[in-house]
Amino acid sequence: MPGHTPRGPASRVLLAAFALLLIVLFAGLGTWQLMRLQWKLDLIARVEQRVHAAPGAPPPVARWAGITAESDEYRRVQVAGTYLYEYTTPVQALTEQGSGYWLLTPLCTTDGHVILVNRGFIAATPGERTRYAPRKSRDYPCAANAGGAVQLVGLLRISEPKGFFLRTNDPAANRWYARDVPAIAAARGLPATLTAPYFIDAAAGQNPAGSPDQPQGGLTVVSFHNSHLMYAVTWYALALMVAAAWWWATRGAGRAGNDEHDD
Repeated sequence: MPGHTPRGPASRVLLAAFALLLIVLFAGLGTWQLMRLQWKLDLIARVEQRVHAAPGAPPPVARWAGITAESDEYRRVQVAGTYLYEYTTPVQALTEQGSGYWLLTPLCTTDGHVILVNRGFIAATPGERTRYAPRKSRDYPCAANAGGAVQLVGLLRISEPKGFFLRTNDPAANRWYARDVPAIAAARGLPATLTAPYFIDAAAGQNPAGSPDQPQGGLTVVSFHNSHLMYAVTWYALALMVAAAWWWATRGAGRAGNDEHDD
């Protein structure tokens, strides 16, 4: 064919090798996404079972270092103790009720440990954050407050080192955007070795009569982003597109070679 320079054998081999590499890569990524999909479905099933299971005791101190989101988050637990309302920390929140704050209050448990409890949500009002002025305990506050005045059921949650507002916690100014348990415990002077590394989302109706603010509990949203199937389909589609393009290019090169031979 006039004006056409056919590809040599070496270029066709390189093209085929490159196409094969892309096909294997894209197909492998699609298969990996299917494996992730199965993992995510198993995780969702386990969490659903935890959320609806009967409440049990929270993890003991011996297990604190091994607590993970995969093995423990959203587990229903039941605890008893005494709230230290004066050390409540407001954490900025955005819920179906609007913008406001989660109120995280230390609970002195009956065994002498401290667990931060998210008592619930309050709407944002002028001066609401400053009403909970930063207060730091100079002495271990549970020594004389380890009774069982409060009994509550809630969901175990993993500490959040990062907030959802793309802002960093400012303990000195009492501005909190993430429920970072170690940071809150340090800001309130709670002993690190006696404070659980997780917090508890209290269920609805768990606030004792006469407790400050009566925040609305039970607003925990249990959801998981799951787009693995869509990603898998996308990668497999790309693999098929590369295969089709390679076949078309190879078929076109073969025809060009035949045309030149006939001339």
